[in-house]
Amino acid sequence: MTTQRARICKGCWQQMRVPVPLHGVLSLPFRMVGIRPSRMNPNTCTICELMFTRVMRARKISIDATVLFADLRGYTTLSQSLPDDAVSGLLDTFYDECASAIWDFDGLLNKTIGDAIMAIFNFPIQQPDHVRQAVLAAREIHRRCHARRADLVRAFGSQGDQLGVGIGIATGQVSFGEFGRSHRDLTAIGTVVNTASRVQSVAGAGQILVTRAVRDGAGPELAEREARAYQLKGFETPVELFAA
Repeated sequence: MTTQRARICKGCWQQMRVPVPLHGVLSLPFRMVGIRPSRMNPNTCTICELMFTRVMRARKISIDATVLFADLRGYTTLSQSLPDDAVSGLLDTFYDECASAIWDFDGLLNKTIGDAIMAIFNFPIQQPDHVRQAVLAAREIHRRCHARRADLVRAFGSQGDQLGVGIGIATGQVSFGEFGRSHRDLTAIGTVVNTASRVQSVAGAGQILVTRAVRDGAGPELAEREARAYQLKGFETPVELFAA
């Protein structure tokens, strides 16, 4: 799939029906006054980031969202035998492929955490099918990373073939806002975020695991998937997860 960037800001059009151009000659006057594509989702613009300012003033808001965590499996072992520039190049490639896949489905790349990323769907671009969009983004991450496998083998030998991506997805109510005192961080927190992170931790390389709520909300293509019980860290009882 080729990444398609929106010609106008989806957030401004969705919220205000204002066609703010993001690319081309028509965007130049807007760029002169500081209006340009957002770094967290280039299908939105810096006007949409004013929404974040309102969130920061309110400290936090409650939103219905789908949260995706993806982790680069095999990275820690491989990084021990690589020079620093090769390690940074590997992470750059992973981040770029994840970001493109997430933005293709209007998700927000909220965090990069070592060899993992966190994405949020349904904010600031609202999506009635945000659960399905997150699943499709996860599959696109796998497709993109698999397509780079031959390059990794050429660069790192047989060790490159051991790299893969494990993905976990959960959905429900989260608190989105600016948290912390000495270090303030704009992000989502709550049980859904913690669950998505734990689900990702048990997903194998090349695997997408989702909660029952995601399975039920993703549409008919996951309806027949069978559950498997996993013991997640911090959970007293096993949690049913589904492969997507």
